[in-house]
Amino acid sequence: MTAVQRRTLALLVSTQIIGGIGVAIGITVGALLSARMAGVGLSGLPGSGAVIGGALLAVPVTRLVQARGRRPGMALAYAVGALGAALIVLAAVAESVPLLFLGMFLFGGGTAANLQARYVAVDLAAPARRGRDLSLVVWSATIGSVAAPNLADLADRAVAGLHLPVLSGAFVVSGVAFALAALVILLLMRPDPLLLARTLDGSSAPVLDRPSGVRAGARVVAGLPDARLAIAAVATGHLVMVAVMSMTPVHLGEGHADADLLRVVGLVLSVHIAGMYGLSPLTGWLADRFGRRPVIIGGLVSLVTACAIAGTAGHDTPRLTLGLALLGLGWSGTMVGGSTLLSESVPPAGRPAVQGLSDLVMGVAGAGAGALSGAVVALAGYGTLTVLAAMAALPVLTLALRSKDAASSKET
Repeated sequence: MTAVQRRTLALLVSTQIIGGIGVAIGITVGALLSARMAGVGLSGLPGSGAVIGGALLAVPVTRLVQARGRRPGMALAYAVGALGAALIVLAAVAESVPLLFLGMFLFGGGTAANLQARYVAVDLAAPARRGRDLSLVVWSATIGSVAAPNLADLADRAVAGLHLPVLSGAFVVSGVAFALAALVILLLMRPDPLLLARTLDGSSAPVLDRPSGVRAGARVVAGLPDARLAIAAVATGHLVMVAVMSMTPVHLGEGHADADLLRVVGLVLSVHIAGMYGLSPLTGWLADRFGRRPVIIGGLVSLVTACAIAGTAGHDTPRLTLGLALLGLGWSGTMVGGSTLLSESVPPAGRPAVQGLSDLVMGVAGAGAGALSGAVVALAGYGTLTVLAAMAALPVLTLALRSKDAASSKET
């Protein structure tokens, strides 16, 4: 690993910790704040707005990355997330549901920036270490993200002097975290990893000669089966995770009093986030050692198992916690395995466009799941939601198994 790669990874780890706090503390109370302001039936919409906002932001960010490099693209995404957090606080003060939706839409910029970091990690990585370097960046979000849900109540008390509405203090913390991460990226991400990788690879063609935008990314992916599998795995893992996770705080709210709710939600989501990020270095090692497809398959199996456990847990908090932990592990397998497979299956000149397309598809899938999850829970219950989420994973699991068999046949 070069000195620049080590420095880049250290910078990404630090910003993932900061940004992870911003994202996770907002997610923890986002559904609860939405339920109080818009009702349970619509409580999934603001969260899905954050997901779709992050997904749509991938379009201009991809173009900026293609033209100027990773540094301005990530800084822009974090800055948009900070603006969204400020609008959410204002919405809570004004009791404005439309402003809440707009704020959550822009809040997705923080998630978009954190997700972009995994691609930055492999720009300069040696082929044999791509899975581990990518997973190290994913893992680093554990430090901030696991602690963040338990800081929600503290955040509210910390801004008590501002006389803000209950639950809005978390977004004050999120806004500060995103703004700080943007500043760190702008000041310290030098040299830019993508621009340096292009120089080392000899990809010095003008920007206009490189695939740019999600349409160009789609044309590149059309002829690459591995890239199609990778995008499907990442999108499906995110869809299942968002659908189940976003409604878990609301489900817990049905069985716990307000005095205990934030504490219980914080504990359950901390375990879930630990599952997402905590074992990702192991996931990355497995992807480098045994291949990307087996890790993707393992992730999909974990997602289905998680849905079965959480969906039958009722209000049994320990069992629900186990289900959410497996949900996080499944997401990690599809995210690390899929993202690594995607990055190495696409020629260097086309990677930013294809990576932007992947994040857009992933975001749209997660947004659709989030938007429908509240209505499904309101009409048919949390158990039905988990059944539908598990069913969404089965077609991609079948595709991954067939792809693995085909790859094994070619090797023999």
